[in-house]
Amino acid sequence: MVSPPRRSGRPSGHAGGGDGALARARGRRAVNTRDVEALVADDEESAARKVAELLAAAAGTGSEIVLTGGSTPGRAYELAAELEPDWSRAGIWWGDERCVPPDDERSNFRLAQEKLFAKLEGQPGRVHRIRGEDEPGSASAAYEQKLRGTTLDLILLGLGPDGHVASLFPHAPGLDETERLVIPAEPKLDPYVERVTMTPPALRGAGRIVFLVTGEQKAEAVARALAGPPDPAVPGSLIRSERGETLAILDQQAALRLRD
Repeated sequence: MVSPPRRSGRPSGHAGGGDGALARARGRRAVNTRDVEALVADDEESAARKVAELLAAAAGTGSEIVLTGGSTPGRAYELAAELEPDWSRAGIWWGDERCVPPDDERSNFRLAQEKLFAKLEGQPGRVHRIRGEDEPGSASAAYEQKLRGTTLDLILLGLGPDGHVASLFPHAPGLDETERLVIPAEPKLDPYVERVTMTPPALRGAGRIVFLVTGEQKAEAVARALAGPPDPAVPGSLIRSERGETLAILDQQAALRLRD
């Protein structure tokens, strides 16, 4: 857990009032998973909109929000900016970062800058960037110092085709971490640059974890991460909120191997 927690005055396990959006989403077909509520949207755009609703609601009530990188969440960020253009009460974090400068096309910060921040009328009041341009050990230590003592309300995660989350790859030593909240990580997929990543204790400490996964190429990983047993070969199977709820928002293709 991220401790000692900074209490925000909101009920534990609720990411800034996103429950109205969830209630609407729950009208979709549900599937059997382990300790996760899976919501299956019609397509990638619908999945992005459902995540955007959660992000916008959380931003509007001043939550501490953890963003993800990769190719999937960009549309959700654009839609979230449309739904809630004022993020001045929110705090922004990242679950991981590639060790590149913030203007590098591989940077997770740059993705958020282009798809979210640049479209807002009110910028986030607190932006906690991982300094990817620094040496990984010093960058991770500095980020842990910022993170420790913070209550994270909503963490958005993707899921790789190999089952990785953030920069926690299959069988990585960091999966066994119990004390540190942020560590350096070696790349196991393209782009092959060093990473800085939150650890399982940091991720599990969030009030709400939201997986956003789309595409048939992720279907096997989705089945193993959401419905299979905890397995270090599938890091996503190890990440569940310890104080709130864990959601998975999928399109039809990503959910192909889940069964009612």
